[in-house]
This record gives sequence, C-alpha cells and structure tokens, in this order.
Amino acid sequence: MSKRKISIEDIARRAGVSHSTVSRALRDNALISAQVREEIKKIAREMNYVPNAIAQSLQNQRTNTIGVVVTSIADPFFGEVVEGIEQIAREAGLNVLLSASHRDFQQEIATIDNFHRRRVDGILVADSRMNKQHTQQLTQIAVPTVLINSQTKDQPAILHSVSIDDCLGGRLAVEHLISLGHTAIGYLGVGDRSKSNQERLEGYRMALSEANLPQNNDWVAISDEDNIRISDVDTGKKMLYKLFITGVTAIFCYNDMVAVGALLACQELSISVPQELSLVGFDGIALSRYVTPSLTTVCQPMLEIGRSAMQILLDLLEEKSVENRVLSPFLVKRGSTAAFGQGG
Repeated sequence: MSKRKISIEDIARRAGVSHSTVSRALRDNALISAQVREEIKKIAREMNYVPNAIAQSLQNQRTNTIGVVVTSIADPFFGEVVEGIEQIAREAGLNVLLSASHRDFQQEIATIDNFHRRRVDGILVADSRMNKQHTQQLTQIAVPTVLINSQTKDQPAILHSVSIDDCLGGRLAVEHLISLGHTAIGYLGVGDRSKSNQERLEGYRMALSEANLPQNNDWVAISDEDNIRISDVDTGKKMLYKLFITGVTAIFCYNDMVAVGALLACQELSISVPQELSLVGFDGIALSRYVTPSLTTVCQPMLEIGRSAMQILLDLLEEKSVENRVLSPFLVKRGSTAAFGQGG
C-alpha cells in the first residue's frame, strides 16, 4: 500500500490549529507568533511534510522556471552554453525551458512572448537580433531578460548582457597565422550580417594592418545566400575553393563548424592541411579536437558564458545591481596550422 503524502490538513489536526494557521506559519507570516510558528514547523519536519511546489510558486508569484532561447539546438556551441546555464539554475532550484529561434527575429519575439505567458521568472536569449526598435515589445513583457552574445550593435539599454570580445578573437587568430610566417591570409565568413561576423572580420583586418601586411578583397569570402542561411559546415565546403584559388596560404574561419566544412572540402580537393593550407576556427567546440587534423581555434569560454548569464539573471531576480560582462577568448594551437613553407 502506497504511503499517502502529508498535507497541511494533517499538520493542522496534529497541532490542533486551523489549516490557515499552518499555512501562514509555514510561510513565516508575522500574524502567527514566533513560538507557534516554530512548533508547527517542528511538527511538519517530524511528519516529513513536502510543500506543494505549484501552490508555493503561486504564493510567491514565482514559477521557479526560466526560459532560454538559442538559435539552434543542433549547434554544439549552444549545448555547452546551456550546460553552464543549467549548472547555476540547478543550484538555485530553477528549471530550464529551451526553445530555438533559428536566427529569425519574429520567432525570437514569439518565443519570448510564449515564455512570458508560461509565467517564467526570467529569460536568457542567445544570439539575439533584438535592437532598440523592438524595446517597446520587450518592456510590455516585463520579465528580467539577459542577452548572450547579442548580434545587434544597438542593443536596448534596458537589457543586460554577457558577450565575447569577437574583435580580439579575430586578432588572435590572424596574429597566430602571421607568427607562422603567413602573409596571404583569408577570411571565410557567413552572410547573415551578424555583429560577431562583422567584429571577427574587423579583428582580422586590424591584425593585418598592424603587421603591415596586404589586404585583398578577394581574400575575404562571405557566403551570399540571399537571406537563406545554409548550415555552417556547408558554407565552409562551398566557399573554401573560392578562397584557395586566390593564393592564400592560411584561412581564418568564422567558427569551428565553418572550419570543419573547409576541412572536408580540402579532403575532397586533395589540399593538404596544414602542408598547403593552414586553417583556424572559432568557438572551441569539442568536435574541433577530434577532426583530422585537429583544429587550431579561438576558444570561447562557453561554460563561463552560460554561468555568467544565469548568475546575472539570478541577481536581477533578487533585485541586485548587475553589470554587463565582456569575456575574452583565447587561442588553442593544434594540428591544422603550421609554419609557412614547412607544413610541420
């Protein structure tokens, strides 16, 4: 026979008080004396009373749930970011609802609105396309919101954020290639006009300029899919040859998945990496360690990004003052890059 769950009525009968008195005592209501509160709590502990989470959240006007919007659940980058979010959320006793926006602003707003109707306590949005024009829509929702790697330069001032220094990442990638003796260096990017794409390209150009190296428009290949974003792997496969025939000896790729596509294209075209061509990715996803050759990449601290964003959201829920964070990427050297002319 299954054991019946203890209720507030059971505690009330044992204590010889009303149901409402027990309810108030368990919520530390000042209308109940401290002595009675402690006696009722002691009885509740002895009876192994477990509060009803739904009723408790209604009393507190909290659902103990947060919503997370990512661009794609298939992207391994977001898998690690969400893991960081969940680590902090779990410690705080919060549940996580996950949804994908597919880089579509209207879908992003619709998802945020859906989370609001589900009465989530807060929302985290990765790769947001939201700008100042859309602030009014968000203020009407009025749920604490934190952006992760926002993709618009005119981010609403009312929103808080955690981001990566993409420009620094671009510089790190190209400075590494320059240190290996490469002077004809290409950039392979994506065509969605995202802020991260623009800033990584800016870092690429800055590094070349500071080293007094030539910059050739033909060495920059940006996918032009007329607003239809193909997969990053397919972008790398499609654009690699276009860059290679311009005479570049090294390529900085927008992210690791683009670099994986470039590696696949090199295999199909019998281009030896790194003997004939050095490749650098960006993100530091686990896959970058397991491809052949293993990928030199600019790593984002993905777990820290997720943990930082979730901590900011917790602080907002507790009405603490918060500051936006910009984290620094770092370079990890692996087998896909080698000294020019040596192919080590």
